Amino acid sequence: MSTLTALRGPARVVVRQHRWTLWIAGGLALLTVAGLIALALRSAHVAEVFAASECRTDGADGNRECMQVARNYLDSMFAYRHVLDDVALALMAVPILLSGFVAGPLIARELETGTFKLSWTQSVSPARWLAARLAVPAVLLLAGTGVVSASLYQARSHTESPYPSEWHAMRVFSTTGTVLAGHVLFALCVGALIGILVRRTLLALALSVLVTGAVGVAFAGLRAHLWPPSTVSGTSLDVRENIWWVETGHLTGTGERLSQDVCADVSESARARCFADNGITGHYLDYHPASHFWPLQLVETGILLALAAVAVTVAFRLLRRRTG
Repeated sequence: MSTLTALRGPARVVVRQHRWTLWIAGGLALLTVAGLIALALRSAHVAEVFAASECRTDGADGNRECMQVARNYLDSMFAYRHVLDDVALALMAVPILLSGFVAGPLIARELETGTFKLSWTQSVSPARWLAARLAVPAVLLLAGTGVVSASLYQARSHTESPYPSEWHAMRVFSTTGTVLAGHVLFALCVGALIGILVRRTLLALALSVLVTGAVGVAFAGLRAHLWPPSTVSGTSLDVRENIWWVETGHLTGTGERLSQDVCADVSESARARCFADNGITGHYLDYHPASHFWPLQLVETGILLALAAVAVTVAFRLLRRRTG
């Protein structure tokens, strides 16, 4: 009997046990996609109407009627941007919710109540039982979040907005590219490991949410350092658009870097003297251009997949040891 055939029975059991959760999650995903499509079409229509009015958002035309039209346009586009940010925030929470679901109801509850024994007496090994319980949510969640993420990206880029989303903003970066899939798989494997370790539904759920959330926050803080930044220096910095500022400060004649706070508290007239006393001859800026998007994405995803592989390997070994 092939592995695929052997996994069909346990996989069907997982789907049947949690069919209402899966139906609700699938329904929410479809509603979100439909809402994003509607929002994109609506925002494009509002932008077209405003462009046809020949009014300007800066009020330079001096027309009071145009000022109200421009205000309505800006208010509408800001509201649409806010909705997109809320959808992105909800999408970022999916790995945390998934980790709690896998650790608690999907695995720990089975081990706590002993219902897993029924499956293991039906010619299903513990390893295949666990594989089925991880494969079902992995396939469904990757497909669902992938569709929602793609719809969110299209909704953001469907029309020119006066409130564009920068590529490096946390809610944009975390829900675009491969990073979201990496966090989903990491949450899945960590949830499985914690569920097997704890074997108590509520405790496993809480610990998995805490661990997955902490890892997400850690990556948000370390993300800018996962790939070497580009640097520009000189007496006056060429501040470019669409870049991710990492660090900026002062340079001495020997090339030593000083904090931007040096001479920040002195008056304008005394600043030149302060620069001379500290040997400051220029400034530097470390930044990520838009071309660093994919390197940053792939490095973070690779780290998450490596951590997920370690977690799931330990989970399988613990399961075999405790049932051997």
